Amino acid sequence: MADLGSAPIPPLGDDDHVRGEGRLTIVYGDLGCPYCAAEWGRIRDGGGRIAFRHFPIASKHPRAPALHAAAEAAGAQGAFFEFVDSLYADRARVDDPHLWERAERLGLELERFQRERRSDAVAARVRRDFESGIRAGVTSTPAVFTL
Repeated sequence: MADLGSAPIPPLGDDDHVRGEGRLTIVYGDLGCPYCAAEWGRIRDGGGRIAFRHFPIASKHPRAPALHAAAEAAGAQGAFFEFVDSLYADRARVDDPHLWERAERLGLELERFQRERRSDAVAARVRRDFESGIRAGVTSTPAVFTL
């Protein structure tokens, strides 16, 4: 896990996905990354506030862009972290039928989930996070900024 404590930290925005209270940790994660999945429980349960930002590395994890779009679509319905938690907990089931099952289990409106995960707005949101990570010096995931 890369700790980029000295890199220029992108400011926290109103639309960042944040949970918890206290000291802030900004995590750039790849939802297709086995290292991110292995570290997620420790990061999640470490206390404090967590801000998750998208950093899909499609060249290493071809399914990652679709997973990030699905998480962002779940977030539009208030279930971002629940969706992320479920993806990291069950990495073997990440194809579309499994994403629909997750969305259904979380009580999401499936038609809206489908529409939003394929939207230009979601693609732009994921790309914005990725580009902010590049500017901050992220080269691998998970990348952690602790404030």
